[in-house]
Amino acid sequence: MKLDDDDFTLFDLPRRHAIERAELDRRWRALQSEVHPDRFAAQGDAAQRVAMQWAVRVNEAYQRLKDPLRRGAYLCELAGVPIAAESNTAMPAAFLMQQMAWREALDDANDAATVQALDDAVVKAERHMLSELAASLDGRGDAAAAAAQVRALMFVRRFRDDIERRLAAHDH
Repeated sequence: MKLDDDDFTLFDLPRRHAIERAELDRRWRALQSEVHPDRFAAQGDAAQRVAMQWAVRVNEAYQRLKDPLRRGAYLCELAGVPIAAESNTAMPAAFLMQQMAWREALDDANDAATVQALDDAVVKAERHMLSELAASLDGRGDAAAAAAQVRALMFVRRFRDDIERRLAAHDH
């Protein structure tokens, strides 16, 4: 293991979007026990500092790999196709129209049930988009298409955050 190994190498997983969460969790726990700073207490401060760096590295990789959106973005970057969400905001017209319709529906929603129904519809669309992302990466090896899907999914994730805030406001 090297600190600069990619996350998949670090976790000894194939470089694919589709990964089994239970296997990822198992490998994370094994790595954490291997690099935990307490294991190096008898070896002095320097060894504990290195162990702490490893523990941080393992946790960062785990956070990236367990999130399907972050994992997709990471795979695109590993393939040489950065997401560049700040500078590349181009989206297909149909997706933009869907976003506008969802925004209007959220603005018009007057009760929690209506907001929840919208969230259910958005979750369904998000699942479909994630499966398309996996197909782009694992099936077709098309990192450019996957990067566009990641950018679209980032919009969806932000919109779902707005829905969550709206639902929380109805709970009070």
